[in-house]
Amino acid sequence: MATVTSVITFKGKIGNVIAYKRNGKHCLRSMPESVRQTDNTRRAAKWFGAASRKGALIRNAVAPDIDIFCDGNVVNRLNSTILAAGRNNHAGLKGFRFNGHTGIEKFFSQLPVLTENGKMHIAAQELFNFGDAVRMEIKLIATRIDFATRTVTGMDADVLHIDLEEPFAGADLSVDVPGKGTLLVTLQVRTFLKEAISYNRKFNAADIIAVIGDETPEVVIAKSRPGKKLLLLPSELPHNTAPAKYGQDHVPRE
Repeated sequence: MATVTSVITFKGKIGNVIAYKRNGKHCLRSMPESVRQTDNTRRAAKWFGAASRKGALIRNAVAPDIDIFCDGNVVNRLNSTILAAGRNNHAGLKGFRFNGHTGIEKFFSQLPVLTENGKMHIAAQELFNFGDAVRMEIKLIATRIDFATRTVTGMDADVLHIDLEEPFAGADLSVDVPGKGTLLVTLQVRTFLKEAISYNRKFNAADIIAVIGDETPEVVIAKSRPGKKLLLLPSELPHNTAPAKYGQDHVPRE
């Protein structure tokens, strides 16, 4: 790997040289002459491609409603989170930070509580003044994604503004996104100065706080009990009879 130090930089492939940017530096590397893939590497490459497409779908679905600047490594971090969670384990996205430098726990001594019906309660607490910030904006974002069809089926948001120079008595926010698909709930926090928003990445956050899947009603199938087989008995026991004598049946002696 070589590092580009000239003023002119580029990304992409020229001949057998690949130019890319990593950790803020422009780098060069040469392509291998041949690549040998085993069944395991082919499966891993296929799964990585699927995770990358899912990550792009999530970013494109949530990004229009996020107002903070994400860090430059958000793509790789999201893909890594999806890979670590495993196939179709959307619950593993809970806790993901769109800004890797700050999480929402920085702003609350008591974290907000989200109920199943889409209501979030923030308990009364002391909100610390972050630098010269005088106001805090809290935004609850709900995005429903149908991963099977790769479509966004709904979105809703609720916004709350808090004066940091006054005691905070608690508040509630709510979102409602009915429909088919997995619901991603993101909580965003921004701080504002007297004149404008604070662009300090340490004072702005956006985390996925809940992942709610489709509610499939449980079908209870009653087990049928096998019918009992009855043993049919003859109406009366058979008798060994001899020919009639004087018009009456004669039962021989034993």
